[in-house]
Amino acid sequence: MLGMSIAIPFPSVQPADYEWFDDEPEFDPARHLALEAPTEIVMLSDLGYDDAEIATKATPVACSSPFRVLSDEGTEVMLALARRLLDFAKPAGNRIERMTRGGCYRSRWLRDLCISPDVSDHMASIYGVDVAPHAMPLHLGHINYQPTTLGAAVDKWHHDTLPLDFVMTVTDPATLDGGHFEWFRGTKHEMVEMRARGEAMPRERVVAPAFPGPGYAIALHGNMIVHRGAPLNALGERISMVNGYVAMDSSADEQSRSRDLIVVDDHEGLYAEWAKFAAWRAQSRLGTLIDNLPFGADPDRVIVELEESIVDVERAIADMRAGEVPIHHYE
Repeated sequence: MLGMSIAIPFPSVQPADYEWFDDEPEFDPARHLALEAPTEIVMLSDLGYDDAEIATKATPVACSSPFRVLSDEGTEVMLALARRLLDFAKPAGNRIERMTRGGCYRSRWLRDLCISPDVSDHMASIYGVDVAPHAMPLHLGHINYQPTTLGAAVDKWHHDTLPLDFVMTVTDPATLDGGHFEWFRGTKHEMVEMRARGEAMPRERVVAPAFPGPGYAIALHGNMIVHRGAPLNALGERISMVNGYVAMDSSADEQSRSRDLIVVDDHEGLYAEWAKFAAWRAQSRLGTLIDNLPFGADPDRVIVELEESIVDVERAIADMRAGEVPIHHYE
């Protein structure tokens, strides 16, 4: 069944310096979820990506229209938790002024929402491929908060460090002046070329979906679609939550930029999660090789298949050794 698989179970222990909240409600999907289907799906081909590039990716889906995730009671719990997790907020380089990661190591309610089989199954139906909650828990329940000064973007134009996620409104967008979630109707390659020429974002190609209220989300192929949280025009509380997913088919490209996280996440958790994710990808690919490689295979084919099976591990090792880089954005 789509979405019901688990890439790597959520860890049974926490990294150092994380403690569980002991006074929060228990997550109950019957009370806290109100899942609805999006009315529109945009494909990568609609943005200008060609078939050859799309064929290597986790899904041909680019994004969806907003759809409901949380019930009214669920939105109240989520908002209270997000406000509580603000105590642990920090910047993400010069891209996001205030964000909290690792919240699923503090809040069991947030953890259970982010790894919910109901939500994963719903996301799989949108993406059209089997998905699971991201195998790196630091990508689960990422929370962005409004900046402290007007004119600063909540999150600058970028494409994500992971391929699949949703962005959910935690506060009510109707109460805000500005702060819209926006995405670019074009490819990330076009964005690179425009920035190289010093051109501004063409506003006629910017889409700002209308979120009906808190607890609504938009599904993203985050690594492929350029997007941002726009600046506020007036001071106000603006909170959003991002939850990550992985495609269970490991034959597609691994689209993450985990090296960006070296300057963002606590190393206590990051390197172990990163290594386990790379190992899971290699384990899956090696399993396919074990099952399918025939006797009499051409030696050159054998070498290539072995190389492709461990490419994610080799990349992770190289990136870890190379060390930190500035976090990606287009501004």
